[in-house]
Amino acid sequence: MAKITTLLFDYDGTLMDTDEIIISAWQYTYKKMTGEELAVGTILRDFGEALRDTMNKYFSGEQLEEAIEIHRVFQTETYLEKIQMFPGTKELVLKLKDMGYKVGIVTSRRKPTTFMGLEKFDLTDTFDCVVTADDTEKHKPDPDPVLFALDALNSRPEEAVMIGDTVMDMGCGKAAGVKIVLATWAQAAQFQKMNVTPDYRINSADELWNVLEALDAE
Repeated sequence: MAKITTLLFDYDGTLMDTDEIIISAWQYTYKKMTGEELAVGTILRDFGEALRDTMNKYFSGEQLEEAIEIHRVFQTETYLEKIQMFPGTKELVLKLKDMGYKVGIVTSRRKPTTFMGLEKFDLTDTFDCVVTADDTEKHKPDPDPVLFALDALNSRPEEAVMIGDTVMDMGCGKAAGVKIVLATWAQAAQFQKMNVTPDYRINSADELWNVLEALDAE
């Protein structure tokens, strides 16, 4: 097997603990639009999709645009205050970068809030590539976001790994031909039915080193 040179990370639920931010935004939006509650489990099962794709399951036409705007405004107003990084993820990324790995982000989040989070934790210049929902027409689980990142990084699929917490991440990475690692520390990983079998599962950021060691041994 080719030596691993490239690590691609999902953003929400993998690097950044945004579960409660997203859940609150969904509950507020759905209640405002319908007057009813939306179960947390239902929200978590759709984590990882582009917002418009998920919203399209509940609303259409003018209602769809209104719901998207309500969700984005609510989330933006609380985002910087509440966003945190998962334990060990910043240290992991910085060490990978220091060791010479190419590190990238592949997210279904839009560019403005993605970079707001990176700026908060002084990571804006750390990643060699940041692919957001604004960069590709097709989104996870389509392979295009990962393929876009690989092209930008001049990396081949066989030397890359995608790390994420949702079936969307796993499907995207698998379709692009990279190794896929399921990060299990966010809520969404417990609620989603994985119809794609991850190559590895990790329960903490430090466990990625065991994965890289195993891949080097193949």
